[in-house]
Formats: sequence, structure tokens, C-alpha cells
Amino acid sequence: MMSDSALSCEALLKDAAALIGGETPRLDAELLLSHVTGSSRTSFRAWPDREVGVVEVARFCALVDQRCEGHPVAHLLGEQEFWSLPLKVTPFTLIPRPDTECLVEAALLLDLPESAKVLDLGTGTGAIALALASERPGWQVAACDAVTEAVDLATENATRLGLPVTVARSDWFADLPAGSFDLIISNPPYIAGNDVHLAEGDVRFEPESALVAGDDGLDDIRRITAGAPARLSAGGWLILEHGYEQGEAVQRLFSNAGLTDVETRQDYGRRDRLTIGRKHRAE
Repeated sequence: MMSDSALSCEALLKDAAALIGGETPRLDAELLLSHVTGSSRTSFRAWPDREVGVVEVARFCALVDQRCEGHPVAHLLGEQEFWSLPLKVTPFTLIPRPDTECLVEAALLLDLPESAKVLDLGTGTGAIALALASERPGWQVAACDAVTEAVDLATENATRLGLPVTVARSDWFADLPAGSFDLIISNPPYIAGNDVHLAEGDVRFEPESALVAGDDGLDDIRRITAGAPARLSAGGWLILEHGYEQGEAVQRLFSNAGLTDVETRQDYGRRDRLTIGRKHRAE
């Protein structure tokens, strides 16, 4: 997409959406134009004939070209909203998805202590941990990730948002100090290595380590469920996101680990998306 002259917002957006295609072309175009101009998406509808300057048009066209190549909008903006929190994103981590907010909702509905100790495993941008900390100031929220760049990014997001989440480098539980948690929560990799979707859409530009977990997509979930009971307090909860066809398999892993009250819940699209279980509370 190229232009060497000023154009109206509506003309730019219409042309860009036609080029971008896919599921949300107009939204993508509006987000990119908002990023370039500093104007809200609402203003584009209120004043569609307002002209965009030549320099801004050139920057917008360059971003549209990258979007047409498949680069995720979040990477082009350098930011993604999650639970109404503006999170910085980079190609080193998974881009937070709306369906992962279902994990946050499930956690907030639990009857946990006012000063509950919470651990977000494989935190990436810090999305889950930061959302929980924003809603429950009394909770002691910790997070970890095996990727150094992710640890740095989550720490930066916590600092920018002023939320007291501590982030450490650890390969799941392996490098964490001793301790127990009232809640362990995670959106781990759960895609099978031969899944055809890995060659499609935005995921082509996201780190494979944040997506793929062995031949059946359950390798990391196996590690987490095996290690979680030793890290949970009596009556503590484990919540994991997983693929929509993995609910029964994950339930078995939870039960085999000795967890009780095991239940699989659905996402906003009514697909199995997360499984929850509890460590037995001694009577």
C-alpha cells in the first residue's frame, strides 16, 4: 500500500481493510491508523473526511504492508490490551488472547484467603498475574518464565502498571525456591508439534516455545500437573488453559495427580478451554 499524498481517514481505512482481509480487516486498519495519528477509533467515524498528513499516511501504509505479510497487529503496535490493562508485547512472548481472560475470571470466583499466595507459571507478558494483582491488591502474586526476555518484559509491564508482581526465571517449578501457593495458574503451551495451524495466521510470528508441547500438545501440562500438588497448600487450586479438544485428557492428568473437584470450563466461544482442580484439604 503506497501513497504520497494526504488522504481522508475513511479513504485510508477502506483501502487498507480491502488489502488486509482476514477476520477483522477494518478493526486492524483502525488500530494501526490510531497508533500512527494518536486519534481514537471513534474519531474516525465521527470525522471520516478529516485528512491525514503525508508523513502519517506513509507510516500507516508501511504498517499495513507489514500486516498484509501476516505480522500480528499487537507486534506492530507494540502493545496488547488484556483485562483492560495495556501490556507491552514483543516477539519473544505469546500475545495475550481474550479467551485467557476466562482463567482470570475463574480465579477471581474462588474462595481464597485475602492474602492468598498466587503463582502464574509461564507468565509471558505477565498478563494473568497482572490482571489478578489489579483485582486483588491483597494477594501475593508471583510469576515465572523460562525465557529471560519474557521475565524482563513481565517485570517491565508490572513496573509500568505499578502492580506488585514479582517475576523470576524458572523452567516451570524447577528453579523456584521452596514454598506453597493457594493458587497456581497457567496458560502453558498446548499445541501439538504437527498442528497445521502453526503455519497459519499470527502464530507464525510467535515463539514456538510458547505454543508447542510435544506430539500431543500435553507435555508441559503433564509437567505442571505432576509438580503442582507439592507446591499447593492444603485446599489450594490449580487452573490451566488448554486446547478445546484436550478437556478429558487434562481432567485425567489432574485426577492422576490426586486433585479433586476437577472440572473443565468453556471459553467465550463455548469451547472447552480450562480445567480446574483442588488439592485435598485435610479434615
